[in-house]
Amino acid sequence: MESWIKVNQMEKNMNDFKMGPIELEFESGMIHVIVGGNGSGKSTLFKQIMNLVTFDAGSIEVFGSNVAGEDEGWKKRIAYQPQTLVGCDEFTGRQLMQLISPLYPNWNQSLFDDIARSLSVPLNKKFGKLSQGVQQKLAIALTLARDTDILLLDEPTSHMDIPAKSRVMDLFVEWMERGEKLIILSSHQTEDIRKLADYLLFMSNGKLHGKFVKDELVSSFKKYWLEKELSSQIKLPGEIDRKNNRLIVTNDAEKAEAYLLSHKIGWIEAESLEMDEVISYMVVNKNGGVL
Repeated sequence: MESWIKVNQMEKNMNDFKMGPIELEFESGMIHVIVGGNGSGKSTLFKQIMNLVTFDAGSIEVFGSNVAGEDEGWKKRIAYQPQTLVGCDEFTGRQLMQLISPLYPNWNQSLFDDIARSLSVPLNKKFGKLSQGVQQKLAIALTLARDTDILLLDEPTSHMDIPAKSRVMDLFVEWMERGEKLIILSSHQTEDIRKLADYLLFMSNGKLHGKFVKDELVSSFKKYWLEKELSSQIKLPGEIDRKNNRLIVTNDAEKAEAYLLSHKIGWIEAESLEMDEVISYMVVNKNGGVL
């Protein structure tokens, strides 16, 4: 497992928005999902990795090459899908394929055809005449068929219906099995996160608030229904929420449970949180502010 993308103390100032400093590495063989609200900086980070947006300090390296340098060979090894494809409205899906395919030495025509067929994409219809969901399906086919080492996907399924979204999730998993690959995607979709993520990263207001192994993060959250009210003067390890001093939510279940046992505080039930609850607490702490 190697670090294919390195973000080194990157900073960007845009009017009243400041991004960074961000220090981050993306390892091969993994799916990284970036979570954050609108305006958190996710899309800007993707554009900076692709050298479409400059930064004021720090550096970004892809396969050891500085993205702001003269060597752009790394671009053939990374496929970027923005939230919206600009300038494509007058082209059909087939024409877009003919324009894009020569740019990528590993273009896989059979993969493109298979994805377009399985997602029922009308290749002879102009892009601008397609619904947003079908536009995303076509974009997925155009992106995966490049058969690059890295996929950079900005909200790739946000407009798709449930069956299409499920199929696309399967396509991402299958794509990872084609060899040593790396996927970085931003998403608000709980099912995307649950099914795909190896790592979760959280962004807010241009800041990175941590990179976590998904399964370890989810297992660290628990809610406890206590037998008796807990004094408001006592705070459990990792406590992030409570209701009526009887229901306590913690993001450090191991230490919280040890505390309860050592202080002989009984509980009626302990329950792990659902993925959407974990995401909610991580993005915006119930006590105010980002974790």
